[in-house]
Formats: sequence, C-alpha cells, structure tokens
Amino acid sequence: MKQANTFLRRKARVRHAIRTKSVDRPRLSVHRSEKHIYAQVIDDATARTLASASSKDKGFGEKGSTIAGAALVGKTIAEKAVKAGVKAVVFDRGGYLYHGRIKAVAEAAREAGLSF
Repeated sequence: MKQANTFLRRKARVRHAIRTKSVDRPRLSVHRSEKHIYAQVIDDATARTLASASSKDKGFGEKGSTIAGAALVGKTIAEKAVKAGVKAVVFDRGGYLYHGRIKAVAEAAREAGLSF
C-alpha cells in the first residue's frame, strides 16, 4: 500500500509543477503498463488530445514492453505531434521515475523533433 501512495504523491507533485509553470504548451503524457506503453499530447486549455501513440498500434509487434518499443512510441508521437503543428511540449511522466522506458520515450521524442 505504501508503494501506491508514493506513486500517487509523486504523480500529484509532477502534475502540479506542470500546471503552474507551463500553461501555454501542451503536455506529453506517458503511461506504462507491464505489457505496453502509451503517449498522448494533450492541450489542457481545450481538454483535447492532439496526438497519441502506443505500443498496441500496428507495426510494433512484440516490442511493446521493451526499451526499443518505448523509443519507437516516442518517435511516433513526436512525428504525429509535429504533423499536428506542435513543436514544444511539457513532459508529464506521471508518477513514474525518469528511467528505462519513460526515459526512452522522452529521448526518442526529442530526437524526432519535439522540444521540452
């Protein structure tokens, strides 16, 4: 139970920092499960999802739960966001530590053209 409580506190802290410091840019929200990883570019001002990608999409195969799969999701979300006219985002890692698959998504998105 303590582990879930720590996750929720970390998530609230990250979300508060994002909402108070950068209201003019959309956020790149990342969620990971044991089998897959999901990413969305969300405009909080209008409450709309501008772009999304996940390891469940076609073309990912069995790479969903690996760092390579996460990097592919990061590259895909960056390409879709740039196509939608978004160049700068705020990275919302949720309650997850910036490590492993979360870090792979962020670095691949940066390399593909998003700035945050």
